[in-house]
Amino acid sequence: MRIAVLGAGAWGTALAAAAADRHEVRLWARDALQAADIRATRCNARYLPEVLLPPSLRVEDDLEAVLAQSRDGILVIATPMAALRGMLRGLPAGAGVLWLCKGFEQGSGLLGHEIARAERPGEPCGVLSGPSFALEVARGQPTALVAASSDPALAAAAVQAFHSESLRVYTSDDVAGVEVGGAVKNVLAIATGILDGMPQPGLNARAALITRGLAEMTRLGLALGARADTFMGLSGLGDLVLTATGDLSRNRRVGLLLARGLPLPQILQELGHVAEGVHSAATVLARARALGVEMPIAEAVVDVLEGRLTPEGAMGRLMGRQSRAEAPSD
Repeated sequence: MRIAVLGAGAWGTALAAAAADRHEVRLWARDALQAADIRATRCNARYLPEVLLPPSLRVEDDLEAVLAQSRDGILVIATPMAALRGMLRGLPAGAGVLWLCKGFEQGSGLLGHEIARAERPGEPCGVLSGPSFALEVARGQPTALVAASSDPALAAAAVQAFHSESLRVYTSDDVAGVEVGGAVKNVLAIATGILDGMPQPGLNARAALITRGLAEMTRLGLALGARADTFMGLSGLGDLVLTATGDLSRNRRVGLLLARGLPLPQILQELGHVAEGVHSAATVLARARALGVEMPIAEAVVDVLEGRLTPEGAMGRLMGRQSRAEAPSD
């Protein structure tokens, strides 16, 4: 199978490397100098310096050539969410497209499948998501993902492309649910990082925050047409637990540093990579409010990010909410 991965960040590089021993894989880098460096060193020094890339992986900077050479194969967009719309516009008609980015588009507030519906109506498309740190995928450590599409043939092609001894790929037709999980977990990971960075809260508080965060995620997903059971799967609970507790999580690290009192611009400069939760938190909250969905944890994250609340103030506000009966998605 021919596979083109469009975007040479950490996740795109890792996925391309994972498939290169079984398929003809091309990794497109926007920056010609970066592409040349990766070809020369067989290492993505900027985004994945710990991993030596397989010699079979082709790294190119000519997008038109990559698309032409990957005709009749599968295209994977591995850019941040902000670039998804532009990438979709430039792809050939009829091509099966998956994207890896997680979040809501700033400005429009749309999820990836909603953008694709506007830019490529009727074309096969979907999302590949789930609990996955790029470094572990590139190292061949066991990982499970979900390929979600309303096109069964595209979901099956994703399994054929990426399923292996170390990478297990499930399928789903609940694209909205998989995307909501992937977007909201980043915001909740910032919240968990803030909590874990504070001096007193502890593991009880972390468990409560993750559980109630899952309820918020589910509420928003149901309002957007998703199925409740999706949020108990890989792209919901699985991705939330990984991103909220794993030391490789960029969003969690943002929260930890906020709890230490560092200003957000400095945090983002030191991070050096995109933390999608920072960009999508306000959009998640705006979309929820427009739908009448209550998301107090997401609201607290936005207020901390925008300087209206301290971490201590956010904790106090959440703990001071009126008690009520518990239900998993209420």
